[in-house]
Amino acid sequence: MGSVRRGSLITGLLVAVVVGVGAGVYWFQPWKLWQDETVTESLPAVAEPSRNPAAESVASSSPSASAPTGPVTLASGELISHEHTTSGTVKLVRLADGTHVIRLERLDTSNGPDLRVWLTDAPVKEGRAGWHLFDDGEYVSLGELKGNKGSQNYPLPEGVDPSRYTSLSIWCDRFDVSFGAAELADA
Repeated sequence: MGSVRRGSLITGLLVAVVVGVGAGVYWFQPWKLWQDETVTESLPAVAEPSRNPAAESVASSSPSASAPTGPVTLASGELISHEHTTSGTVKLVRLADGTHVIRLERLDTSNGPDLRVWLTDAPVKEGRAGWHLFDDGEYVSLGELKGNKGSQNYPLPEGVDPSRYTSLSIWCDRFDVSFGAAELADA
């Protein structure tokens, strides 16, 4: 009877270890440390409005109908490292149609589980002091990080006032930690 009980205990322990290892592998996704995903996007062009000759003649005769001719960088900053080595440039860009995008240029960081791009009002601090600040105040998630390397664009959702935010974080939502961040200073 004792060997049956001991066999059941060993089987139960083995099952618990296998389940624990499987959950840990899923949670930490260690394979991402060796996988890079490079994204190379151009700055978005504004869609051409549909051609309406009557509207064009009214617009061309109105002297105050001058619209911006291209994108304007409103703020920018350099990424600093937090939990993982991170570098690159962040730009807040107003497009000719008045919409805004965050542009990451020459991004280089580690890949990880559940990485997000957050526009925040938090200060950017060097070292461990800056790792956990970005979810303390106001922030807007611009979506999942498209790739851990390259240049990519993140449109600001309609109704978001970019002047309310002073920084950007590459945020690991699974572990509530910043991989890297940049202070956005007026351009």
